[in-house]
Amino acid sequence: MRRKIVAGNWKMNKSLAQGLQLFDDIINSPDHQQTNVLTIIAPSFIHLSAVAEKVKTNPNIAVAAQNCHHLSSGAYTGEVSAEMIKSAGAEYVIIGHSERRLYNNETIDLLIQKVNIALKNKLTPIFCIGENSDERHSNKHLEAIKSQLKDTLFHLSAIDFGKLIIAYEPVWAIGTGVTATSHQAQGMHNFIRAEINKKYGKEISEQITILYGGSCNPQNAKELFSCLDVDGGLIGGSSLKATDFISICNSF
Repeated sequence: MRRKIVAGNWKMNKSLAQGLQLFDDIINSPDHQQTNVLTIIAPSFIHLSAVAEKVKTNPNIAVAAQNCHHLSSGAYTGEVSAEMIKSAGAEYVIIGHSERRLYNNETIDLLIQKVNIALKNKLTPIFCIGENSDERHSNKHLEAIKSQLKDTLFHLSAIDFGKLIIAYEPVWAIGTGVTATSHQAQGMHNFIRAEINKKYGKEISEQITILYGGSCNPQNAKELFSCLDVDGGLIGGSSLKATDFISICNSF
Protein backbone atom coordinates (compact mmCIF):
# COMPACT_ATOMS: atom_id res chain seq x y z
CA MET A 1 0.00 0.00 0.00
CA ARG A 2 1.34 3.42 -0.96
CA ARG A 3 2.16 5.66 1.97
CA LYS A 4 0.30 8.93 2.19
CA ILE A 5 2.62 11.95 2.14
CA VAL A 6 2.21 15.67 2.72
CA ALA A 7 5.34 17.68 1.89
CA GLY A 8 5.66 21.36 2.77
CA ASN A 9 7.83 23.43 0.44
CA TRP A 10 8.69 26.66 2.26
CA LYS A 11 10.44 28.09 -0.82
CA MET A 12 12.44 31.27 -0.03
CA ASN A 13 10.64 32.14 3.18
CA LYS A 14 11.36 32.35 6.92
CA SER A 15 14.45 33.47 8.80
CA LEU A 16 16.26 30.82 10.82
CA ALA A 17 14.34 31.65 13.99
CA GLN A 18 11.01 31.93 12.17
CA GLY A 19 11.52 28.62 10.41
CA LEU A 20 12.39 26.74 13.58
CA GLN A 21 9.38 28.24 15.32
CA LEU A 22 7.10 27.18 12.47
CA PHE A 23 8.52 23.69 12.57
CA ASP A 24 8.02 23.46 16.34
CA ASP A 25 4.45 24.72 15.96
CA ILE A 26 3.76 21.90 13.50
CA ILE A 27 5.35 18.96 15.26
CA ASN A 28 4.30 19.97 18.78
CA SER A 29 0.67 20.56 17.94
CA PRO A 30 -1.71 18.01 19.50
CA ASP A 31 -3.59 18.11 16.19
CA HIS A 32 -0.59 16.76 14.26
CA GLN A 33 -1.04 13.13 15.20
CA GLN A 34 -1.35 11.37 11.87
CA THR A 35 0.76 8.22 12.18
CA ASN A 36 -0.31 6.89 8.77
CA VAL A 37 0.85 10.04 6.96
CA LEU A 38 4.49 10.93 6.36
CA THR A 39 5.10 14.66 6.84
CA ILE A 40 8.06 16.03 4.88
CA ILE A 41 9.31 19.54 5.52
CA ALA A 42 11.39 21.25 2.80
CA PRO A 43 12.82 24.43 4.35
CA SER A 44 15.64 26.65 3.18
CA PHE A 45 19.17 25.27 3.28
CA ILE A 46 19.84 27.34 6.42
CA HIS A 47 17.27 25.29 8.34
CA LEU A 48 18.24 21.78 7.24
CA SER A 49 20.61 20.71 10.01
CA ALA A 50 18.53 22.12 12.86
CA VAL A 51 15.26 20.72 11.55
CA ALA A 52 16.81 17.32 10.81
CA GLU A 53 18.11 17.14 14.37
CA LYS A 54 14.59 17.69 15.68
CA VAL A 55 13.08 14.79 13.71
CA LYS A 56 15.67 12.11 14.39
CA THR A 57 13.39 10.13 16.69
CA ASN A 58 10.13 10.71 14.80
CA PRO A 59 9.48 8.16 12.02
CA ASN A 60 6.52 10.14 10.70
CA ILE A 61 8.40 13.36 9.93
CA ALA A 62 11.30 13.82 7.50
CA VAL A 63 13.29 16.64 5.95
CA ALA A 64 13.86 17.55 2.30
CA ALA A 65 16.08 20.05 0.55
CA GLN A 66 14.48 22.22 -2.12
CA ASN A 67 17.25 21.63 -4.65
CA CYS A 68 20.71 20.16 -5.12
CA HIS A 69 23.58 20.77 -7.51
CA HIS A 70 24.05 18.33 -10.36
CA LEU A 71 27.75 17.72 -9.62
CA SER A 72 29.37 16.22 -6.55
CA SER A 73 31.75 19.07 -5.72
CA GLY A 74 33.87 21.84 -7.21
CA ALA A 75 34.28 25.58 -7.67
CA TYR A 76 30.57 26.41 -7.78
CA THR A 77 30.12 29.32 -5.43
CA GLY A 78 26.75 29.40 -3.73
CA GLU A 79 25.74 25.85 -4.67
CA VAL A 80 24.95 22.90 -2.40
CA SER A 81 25.72 19.29 -3.30
CA ALA A 82 23.65 16.18 -2.68
CA GLU A 83 26.38 14.87 -0.40
CA MET A 84 26.19 18.04 1.71
CA ILE A 85 22.42 17.74 1.93
CA LYS A 86 22.64 14.13 3.02
CA SER A 87 25.27 15.00 5.64
CA ALA A 88 22.91 17.66 7.06
CA GLY A 89 20.36 14.96 7.83
CA ALA A 90 17.90 15.34 4.97
CA GLU A 91 16.44 12.24 3.33
CA TYR A 92 14.63 13.83 0.40
CA VAL A 93 15.29 16.49 -2.23
CA ILE A 94 12.88 18.32 -4.54
CA ILE A 95 14.06 18.22 -8.15
CA GLY A 96 12.56 19.83 -11.23
CA HIS A 97 10.18 22.23 -9.52
CA SER A 98 8.46 24.43 -12.09
CA GLU A 99 9.90 27.58 -10.54
CA ARG A 100 13.45 26.32 -10.97
CA ARG A 101 12.74 25.18 -14.51
CA LEU A 102 11.44 28.67 -15.28
CA TYR A 103 13.67 31.00 -13.26
CA ASN A 104 16.88 28.95 -13.30
CA ASN A 105 16.59 27.54 -16.81
CA GLU A 106 16.94 23.95 -15.66
CA THR A 107 17.23 21.71 -18.71
CA ILE A 108 16.40 18.07 -19.23
CA ASP A 109 20.06 17.07 -19.13
CA LEU A 110 20.59 18.99 -15.89
CA LEU A 111 17.58 17.35 -14.25
CA ILE A 112 18.78 13.90 -15.27
CA GLN A 113 22.12 14.60 -13.60
CA LYS A 114 20.38 15.85 -10.45
CA VAL A 115 18.22 12.75 -10.19
CA ASN A 116 21.24 10.50 -10.69
CA ILE A 117 23.40 12.23 -8.09
CA ALA A 118 20.57 12.38 -5.56
CA LEU A 119 20.05 8.62 -5.85
CA LYS A 120 23.80 8.04 -5.67
CA ASN A 121 23.82 9.85 -2.33
CA LYS A 122 20.79 7.91 -1.08
CA LEU A 123 18.45 10.86 -1.23
CA THR A 124 14.89 10.28 -2.41
CA PRO A 125 14.01 12.67 -5.25
CA ILE A 126 10.60 14.33 -5.13
CA PHE A 127 10.48 14.89 -8.86
CA CYS A 128 8.12 17.52 -10.23
CA ILE A 129 6.37 17.35 -13.58
CA GLY A 130 3.53 19.44 -14.95
CA GLU A 131 2.07 21.32 -17.86
CA ASN A 132 1.83 25.07 -18.30
CA SER A 133 -1.25 27.09 -19.20
CA ASP A 134 -0.63 26.99 -22.96
CA GLU A 135 -0.20 23.21 -22.94
CA ARG A 136 -3.36 22.75 -20.89
CA HIS A 137 -5.53 25.04 -22.99
CA SER A 138 -4.29 23.61 -26.29
CA ASN A 139 -5.01 20.06 -25.07
CA LYS A 140 -1.33 19.13 -25.16
CA HIS A 141 -1.11 18.47 -21.43
CA LEU A 142 -0.98 14.69 -21.72
CA GLU A 143 1.72 14.91 -24.37
CA ALA A 144 3.73 17.29 -22.17
CA ILE A 145 3.57 15.00 -19.14
CA LYS A 146 4.42 11.93 -21.19
CA SER A 147 7.44 13.71 -22.65
CA GLN A 148 8.69 14.90 -19.26
CA LEU A 149 8.51 11.40 -17.81
CA LYS A 150 10.23 9.82 -20.79
CA ASP A 151 12.95 12.46 -21.20
CA THR A 152 13.94 12.92 -17.54
CA LEU A 153 13.13 9.72 -15.64
CA PHE A 154 12.69 6.73 -17.90
CA HIS A 155 16.45 6.22 -18.21
CA LEU A 156 16.39 4.82 -14.66
CA SER A 157 16.39 1.15 -13.84
CA ALA A 158 13.21 -0.26 -12.35
CA ILE A 159 14.86 -0.46 -8.95
CA ASP A 160 15.95 3.19 -8.98
CA PHE A 161 12.68 4.45 -10.43
CA GLY A 162 10.86 2.71 -7.62
CA LYS A 163 12.69 4.93 -5.13
CA LEU A 164 11.14 8.14 -6.49
CA ILE A 165 8.23 10.27 -5.40
CA ILE A 166 6.45 12.04 -8.26
CA ALA A 167 4.82 15.43 -7.74
CA TYR A 168 2.34 16.54 -10.38
CA GLU A 169 2.30 20.33 -10.65
CA PRO A 170 -0.31 21.91 -12.89
CA VAL A 171 1.89 24.95 -13.47
CA TRP A 172 -1.16 27.00 -14.39
CA ALA A 173 -2.44 26.52 -10.82
CA ILE A 174 0.70 27.44 -8.84
CA GLY A 175 0.44 30.76 -7.06
CA THR A 176 -2.53 31.75 -9.22
CA GLY A 177 -5.30 30.90 -6.80
CA VAL A 178 -6.66 28.51 -9.42
CA THR A 179 -6.78 24.86 -8.46
CA ALA A 180 -7.29 21.83 -10.63
CA THR A 181 -10.60 20.16 -9.96
CA SER A 182 -10.48 16.77 -8.27
CA HIS A 183 -11.54 15.30 -11.62
CA GLN A 184 -8.61 16.97 -13.40
CA ALA A 185 -6.15 15.94 -10.67
CA GLN A 186 -7.31 12.33 -10.68
CA GLY A 187 -7.19 12.20 -14.45
CA MET A 188 -3.59 13.38 -14.60
CA HIS A 189 -2.42 11.21 -11.71
CA ASN A 190 -4.05 8.19 -13.33
CA PHE A 191 -2.39 9.05 -16.65
CA ILE A 192 1.03 9.33 -14.97
CA ARG A 193 0.54 5.98 -13.28
CA ALA A 194 -0.51 4.42 -16.58
CA GLU A 195 2.63 5.69 -18.32
CA ILE A 196 4.78 4.29 -15.52
CA ASN A 197 2.94 0.98 -15.89
CA LYS A 198 3.78 0.87 -19.60
CA LYS A 199 7.47 1.39 -18.87
CA TYR A 200 8.04 -0.45 -15.59
CA GLY A 201 5.02 -2.66 -15.03
CA LYS A 202 2.07 -2.74 -12.68
CA GLU A 203 3.94 -3.52 -9.47
CA ILE A 204 6.10 -0.39 -9.65
CA SER A 205 3.32 1.85 -11.00
CA GLU A 206 1.11 0.86 -8.09
CA GLN A 207 3.78 1.45 -5.45
CA ILE A 208 4.87 4.92 -6.66
CA THR A 209 3.57 7.79 -4.56
CA ILE A 210 2.22 10.62 -6.71
CA LEU A 211 1.58 13.94 -4.97
CA TYR A 212 -0.61 16.81 -6.14
CA GLY A 213 1.20 20.15 -6.16
CA GLY A 214 -1.04 22.96 -7.30
CA SER A 215 -2.57 25.40 -4.80
CA CYS A 216 -3.66 22.70 -2.38
CA ASN A 217 -5.13 24.23 0.78
CA PRO A 218 -7.25 23.28 3.83
CA GLN A 219 -10.45 23.89 1.86
CA ASN A 220 -9.76 21.54 -1.06
CA ALA A 221 -7.26 19.00 0.35
CA LYS A 222 -9.85 16.47 1.52
CA GLU A 223 -11.54 16.29 -1.87
CA LEU A 224 -8.21 16.06 -3.72
CA PHE A 225 -6.80 13.41 -1.38
CA SER A 226 -9.93 11.30 -1.76
CA CYS A 227 -9.00 10.65 -5.40
CA LEU A 228 -7.82 7.10 -6.04
CA ASP A 229 -4.44 8.03 -7.52
CA VAL A 230 -3.68 11.13 -5.44
CA ASP A 231 -1.42 10.07 -2.57
CA GLY A 232 -0.97 13.44 -0.91
CA GLY A 233 0.34 16.88 -1.70
CA LEU A 234 3.38 19.06 -2.27
CA ILE A 235 2.23 22.17 -0.45
CA GLY A 236 3.55 25.68 -1.06
CA GLY A 237 1.90 28.72 0.50
CA SER A 238 -0.28 26.75 2.91
CA SER A 239 2.81 25.13 4.44
CA LEU A 240 3.88 28.48 5.90
CA LYS A 241 1.08 28.55 8.47
CA ALA A 242 1.10 25.71 10.99
CA THR A 243 -2.67 25.42 11.39
CA ASP A 244 -3.25 25.30 7.64
CA PHE A 245 -0.52 22.74 7.06
CA ILE A 246 -1.71 20.53 9.90
CA SER A 247 -5.25 20.70 8.55
CA ILE A 248 -3.98 19.46 5.18
CA CYS A 249 -2.04 16.64 6.86
CA ASN A 250 -5.29 15.59 8.53
CA SER A 251 -7.28 15.59 5.29
CA PHE A 252 -7.01 11.89 4.47
